[in-house]
Amino acid sequence: MAPQTRRTAFPKVFIERDTDSEQSSSEEEEEQEEEPPSEEENENEEKIEDSIDSKKKGKATITISLKKVCKVCKKAGHEAGFKGATYIDCPMKPCFLCKMPGHTTMTCPHRVTTEHGVIPAPPHKNTRNPVEFMFERQLRPGITSIKPAYVIPDQVNCAAIRYHSRRVTCLEFHPTNNHILLSGDKKGQLGVWDFAKVYEKTVYGNIHSCILNNMRFSPANDGTIYAASSDGTISCIDLETGISSSLMNLNPDGWQGPGSWRMLYGMDINSEKGVVLVADNFGFLYLVDTRSNNQTGEAIMIHKKGSKVVGLHCNPVQPDLLLSCGNDHFARLWDMRRLEAGSALCNLEHRRVVNSAYFSPLSGSKILTTSQDNRLRIWDSIFGNLDSPSREIVHSHDFNRHLTPFRAEWDPKVSVYLEAEGEARCRRTLRHKKNCRLRSRW
Repeated sequence: MAPQTRRTAFPKVFIERDTDSEQSSSEEEEEQEEEPPSEEENENEEKIEDSIDSKKKGKATITISLKKVCKVCKKAGHEAGFKGATYIDCPMKPCFLCKMPGHTTMTCPHRVTTEHGVIPAPPHKNTRNPVEFMFERQLRPGITSIKPAYVIPDQVNCAAIRYHSRRVTCLEFHPTNNHILLSGDKKGQLGVWDFAKVYEKTVYGNIHSCILNNMRFSPANDGTIYAASSDGTISCIDLETGISSSLMNLNPDGWQGPGSWRMLYGMDINSEKGVVLVADNFGFLYLVDTRSNNQTGEAIMIHKKGSKVVGLHCNPVQPDLLLSCGNDHFARLWDMRRLEAGSALCNLEHRRVVNSAYFSPLSGSKILTTSQDNRLRIWDSIFGNLDSPSREIVHSHDFNRHLTPFRAEWDPKVSVYLEAEGEARCRRTLRHKKNCRLRSRW
């Protein structure tokens, strides 16, 4: 007897396309002669037939779609997402550069057009004064400028040296020696870069046990530096010997879990009051007396509870003014004579985390902030309207968490900014002129 094979019922396959194939002319003429049923009736009949077949055979219908569907927004009509090793932006999502919808990163106007969206500074308010007009027209051209024009030097000496095994987290230029630069890394090590002795490597590895987040030179002694670390300690370091002394320890009992471990980020020194100001990852501000090397007063909450305070800066002209910024999307202006929780003079709101905030070095009347929404914001007057910034500059610095956050700083000599970012390898270019001007990128 011949063996009997069991017949298996295969499911029905339905293929969707972008456009149906073109029909022949004879079929079109037949369709014109006979009025076809409506599309809804055809779809209902097909669904009924498919459901009957699937009930009889016990198999569900398989639908294969050949339409172009976006992998990001799941809408038809365009393609986005990874195509091989290339990522294509979705036009329905906000642009990565300016965070605004309606275009992709490649066609962003801030990327294509130079200085798109940059609002110029307002003109001088006294230009309509006749005396001011005569002075600018006749007397100003005859006055020699105090600062001569910068001339590109003929000789350029370069050095690429790797000091740190982990990424660099902070930099600090020496206040008196232009050829000395200090750097801190993720392991808590302190490196001293001396460009007069390029091949001599000085790294102090016993300063901190964790990330070195901030450094400031002592105003009284340029051979001493204060450092704040993620291990919750502030250290005073002698650059000649590398010997450090701990000024404050917020974790005396060691590791007790992430809920109680305090890390220090923002730091600055108020030379007039003789205190070191530091802030932690819970939104609190601490004051340390530089004469007694001990903490003074109680901790003050200056930002939202549980938010990281990443930056502190005292006004160079009026030291009673303090500027802070943190992860609560705010930069706040404080009066140090009245430091209390909720007593900020002004709150500068941002869309995302604020990486840094600095007063202008010469006048102290302007504020420059860097936010993770790819914006550099400038407030032209701290005594004027601070509801909105005077200027916004779009700059791509929204990196991931494995890179040191981007911070824009003022040039200490003129009213322009110096931009800096962190990587594991430091590269320096030393340009010789009269006083060995130093430019760096890391």
